[in-house]
Amino acid sequence: MSDDAREPEVLFHVDRGVGVVTLNRPGKINAVTEGMLGLVERALDAWQDDDAVEALLLRGAGPRGFCAGGDITVIHRDATADPARSVAMWRREYRGALRLARWDRPVVSYLDGIAMGAGVGLGGHVSLRVVTPRSRVGMPETLIGLTPDAGGSYLLSRAPGELGTHLALTGVAMTASDALLTGFADVLVAEEGEAGSDLVLDALATGGPDAVRALAVEPPPAPLAAERSWIDDAYRGDDARQVLARLRELERDGVVAAGRAADDLEAASPTSVVLTLAAQRRARGLPDLEAVLGQELGLVTALADSPDLVEGIRARVVDKDRSPRWSPGSLADVDAAAVLARVDWDTRL
Repeated sequence: MSDDAREPEVLFHVDRGVGVVTLNRPGKINAVTEGMLGLVERALDAWQDDDAVEALLLRGAGPRGFCAGGDITVIHRDATADPARSVAMWRREYRGALRLARWDRPVVSYLDGIAMGAGVGLGGHVSLRVVTPRSRVGMPETLIGLTPDAGGSYLLSRAPGELGTHLALTGVAMTASDALLTGFADVLVAEEGEAGSDLVLDALATGGPDAVRALAVEPPPAPLAAERSWIDDAYRGDDARQVLARLRELERDGVVAAGRAADDLEAASPTSVVLTLAAQRRARGLPDLEAVLGQELGLVTALADSPDLVEGIRARVVDKDRSPRWSPGSLADVDAAAVLARVDWDTRL
């Protein structure tokens, strides 16, 4: 296993013309470190001009999923000691996501199990994204004092209606069907885990992306589709306080799911919620993934040394008490103009 220091945290090899990249920290659900990003880059460098490599497959080792995101224990350490290190890692991560998105041969990601945050960055912008019945895909950054990044806000801002806004602000995870509905995935295959990974690899090696698409099964109804009407109503506009008020009003009118969304919104960092809503609205008008990644880099740079980032990771990962003490503590107390002014919205990668 990769948690054994004798084995690399990213494995790569060529199988029948497919360059296979395997994130290999199963004990951490393949949470990404800067060292892992360097290993992925090494594989891409090796295959860049290799005509024998006709396609790429990205997958994760172990039984729990593709990738839980960035290693936030490292981010927590850097936020208290050297925030510039996190910014450098994020820049590298975003450039890697863009490189994969622009790769000149087919790239398939196998987003089995958990695929969050940086996992979406690595596998969410490629030419074919495969999910399984147990996939759980999401961008939970507002829950730790950040904003959706690694290109997540690009996908969220282009989801139907206000579904992306709902997901971005609350950080809730999507089912496989939801991921297909919102544009985070392309194909659902029935096989899960290592068996599904091998199935996708065999199809890609023998018949290319079309053979992978041929594995698709009909997805069950997407839970988000049934909630679209109240989500579109609640999340309109540019004021997070009004969004929260509409959710509570819908709850009083008997929409139980709106009440849960309001609870999720109030559990998130208020500062992150305000920034995320503004980022969602602005991302809709940006021309491409590169521009959105630049905006995201400006956002995370502004938050890299914020007290909410330190506190959010403490509450969810370090102490695990799930009781963060945000500063400020509520949306009503956030000076939105001051918060938005801290961000360089036109940061370049």
